[in-house]
Amino acid sequence: MASPLIIKTCYLSARHLHPHPHHHHHHCSFLFSTTSPKPPKFHSLKSIKMEGANEITEEAKENVNQNKRKIFVAGATGSTGKSIVEQLLAKGFEVKAGVRDLAKARATFSKHGPSLQIVIADVTEGSDKLVQAIGDDSEAVICATGFRPGWDLFAPWKVDNLGTVNLVEACRKLGVKRFILISSILVNGAAMGQILNPAYIFLNIFGLTLVAKLQAENRIRKSGINYTIVRPGGLRNEPPSGNLVMEPEDTLYEGTISRDLVAEVAVEALGLPEASYKVVEIVSRADAPKRTYEDLFGSIKQK
Repeated sequence: MASPLIIKTCYLSARHLHPHPHHHHHHCSFLFSTTSPKPPKFHSLKSIKMEGANEITEEAKENVNQNKRKIFVAGATGSTGKSIVEQLLAKGFEVKAGVRDLAKARATFSKHGPSLQIVIADVTEGSDKLVQAIGDDSEAVICATGFRPGWDLFAPWKVDNLGTVNLVEACRKLGVKRFILISSILVNGAAMGQILNPAYIFLNIFGLTLVAKLQAENRIRKSGINYTIVRPGGLRNEPPSGNLVMEPEDTLYEGTISRDLVAEVAVEALGLPEASYKVVEIVSRADAPKRTYEDLFGSIKQK
């Protein structure tokens, strides 16, 4: 009798097909987004019958979620993070929500179905634990973490600097190629001559928040990951009003923006080559013209 025929199917994760390694939540928040190609489809293999051999049927079932791409969101229960999660799900992405408080997350996302997975992820606990949380099925990471104001004056440094760096390091270990960070305008206020700007002073009262964010930004830019750093103005909880204004880094020193619009910018950045390796500052203004995201991101030069 003929020896059994063995059929092997294998595929490379789309994330590893691109070897070119390029490059917590209060009134300020960070956002990182990462995008990669869609994973290859699983092709069903029909049963093969050969004379003298057993019938071999390979169960390569069509994966129901084969076209869905999974994005990891750090700080998912924060005001901006929650909006990012909801907008990703609305666009058909699968989402892995990294949270510190499972009970809070389940209450926040009680109505969402199987496209949302909630995992424990404390960015201050080191990159190895984050590797487990992000997993090998996330193609991009959006960082919308922020510290909770309190007695720990080192909280901004642990969350906004070291925590973000831990996330980037976890991405490097996993081969995740795309990272989107939600930061803040005025992070480089000292260099902009804005050291006496009341907003710069206020935001740094809680343990040099902006300085911590800037340190994290600099680490991201040197890491080689494909990054988009989004620096929003003052964050508002109301629905978006006016049109989006997007400027290069260290340009804006005033202005506000809806958290929902910040989330939209982060989600849109995932799919746009024009957003790669860029730092953008955003506010909304009633008198600003309506422009496409391709145009907005395309108008900002890479540094």
